[in-house]
Amino acid sequence: QVQLVESGGGLVQAGGSLRLSCAASVRTFSSYAMGWFRQAPGKEREFVARISWSGISTYYADSVKGRFTISRDNAKNMVYLQMSSLKPEDTAVYYCAGRVRSGVTTSASGYDYWGQGTQVTVSS
Repeated sequence: QVQLVESGGGLVQAGGSLRLSCAASVRTFSSYAMGWFRQAPGKEREFVARISWSGISTYYADSVKGRFTISRDNAKNMVYLQMSSLKPEDTAVYYCAGRVRSGVTTSASGYDYWGQGTQVTVSS
């Protein structure tokens, strides 16, 4: 059983920063590609960022490029999302996701495990 637990969400003013963390309870974490997605009220879940198993390859949605940074620490079974220059439109529940299959993807359907989500609210 794979469990992903996000933390670090909260309320922040526009222009501020937050760092989200995702802890994975799986021994083979270093073989998983990981991603972050978000879902705002009344909207579909959307891709934010993803990182390869090694951490070498990363990719971002255009809406967060240059403001967000995804990283991972395989020794600690952790993946992070550093968010800076936050905007009110970044307000959403943020989800950590893990992909068992080889390769990387930005599609939510390509991920096999999901966390419960953490709320990020950016006030104007």
